[in-house]
Amino acid sequence: MNFSDYVKKYEQEAISSLQKLLKIDSVLDETTISNGAPFGEGIKNALETFLEMAKQDGFKTFNDEGYAGVIEYGEGEEAIGVLCHLDVVPTGSNWKFPPFSATIDDGKIYARGAMDDKGPTVAAYYALKIIKDLGIKLNKKIQLILGTDEETGWRGINHYKVKYGLPEVGFAPDADFPLIYGEKGILNTIVTSTDIDEDIVYVKGGERFNVVIDYAEAATIKNHQELFNEYLNKNNLSGSVEAKDNMYIYSIKGVSAHAMEPFKGVNAGTHMLNFLSSFSNHQLVKFGALLHEDYYLNNLKVNYEHQEMGVLTCNIGIIDINKESSKLTLDMRYPTGFDKNKFEDALKECKVSYQIVADKDPHYIEPTDPLITTLYDAYVKYTNDFVNKPRTIGGGTYARAIKKGVAFGMEMPGATSVVHQPNEYLIIEEFLKGIAIYAEAIYQLGK
Repeated sequence: MNFSDYVKKYEQEAISSLQKLLKIDSVLDETTISNGAPFGEGIKNALETFLEMAKQDGFKTFNDEGYAGVIEYGEGEEAIGVLCHLDVVPTGSNWKFPPFSATIDDGKIYARGAMDDKGPTVAAYYALKIIKDLGIKLNKKIQLILGTDEETGWRGINHYKVKYGLPEVGFAPDADFPLIYGEKGILNTIVTSTDIDEDIVYVKGGERFNVVIDYAEAATIKNHQELFNEYLNKNNLSGSVEAKDNMYIYSIKGVSAHAMEPFKGVNAGTHMLNFLSSFSNHQLVKFGALLHEDYYLNNLKVNYEHQEMGVLTCNIGIIDINKESSKLTLDMRYPTGFDKNKFEDALKECKVSYQIVADKDPHYIEPTDPLITTLYDAYVKYTNDFVNKPRTIGGGTYARAIKKGVAFGMEMPGATSVVHQPNEYLIIEEFLKGIAIYAEAIYQLGK
């Protein structure tokens, strides 16, 4: 059976459904939290819209009080999980089109969430819909599980897991093809200080642990305009400075990127701290400057590399320094075998206060496992790509939420990664190919 032949019949419907979902602003919004909307009205709207679409298409659906949703097809006692998420990271700035317009241009759909993770989620859904519409009998239940808080604390999927449990086997369409069988650990830390610099009024930038800061701002009482402009020129940065309200306000524009690859971005926040450190002895300013462009924590002497999973990386994602309190956040991606005690010892040596707020252990499945070979074969069937092989990554997906889970697509090998960046887009041709690959994978796993 060649599922590509059937995908063509669903092309316009699938694109329209995806655009409808992408037009919903599903960024975490704590100001609109209520019963049934634990992460805000936008995420609730996205979940209910998706489940209503599936219900109209004849699927069994379930809504776990807004924490998660389930779309199910198939029979039998055993279940295969396809774990997706509908929440997205904040949009940031410098978009070519409005970030929730779902504009189609030159064969691409532009929107926040196009690749992470609404595009892959809709692709997996239409793969399941094609199988159902063809009347293909599956001997296992396929559960498309829709998470709602993947980009922050995983509270949605954890709520569902505690109450109802998750399948032991499955995949998350939330990374790269051909397949990801290992994910680094993720350690989120808040570093704080009670230090005060009378000259510094505030420093702020970033909204999430897992995004490179693309804009930062600071204010001082004294005039450092000349020094700041020299810093911008020396580092080829875009920024500005103005005198306002008896202060000097400085701004720097950076380039956002995913925290698993911080070196692909330009961190405006650490640049700002690096600039400020030239005249300030504020404890957190100095600490942040120490880690400026030190993606591998060489300066803390905790750098680490694993032969298969690669190097440890770290991102500063949020900076909030003022006269009342000071903090910055660290998002560290660490391979298996890393001694986390060394990291804590290094923070103590820097004489900063810290709190570890989340720690997800590394996740690893043997590359010879039948789950991996089945999914890889499905990928090869529709791409004829025998060159690119399954691998490990620094990202963290819902695959690690289940005992035997892997990340499976939807970004193609060699593609420019636009996840968490301005002008995030999905290539329509690859979206359609993804549907066929997922249909083949679901068919093989389900039978």
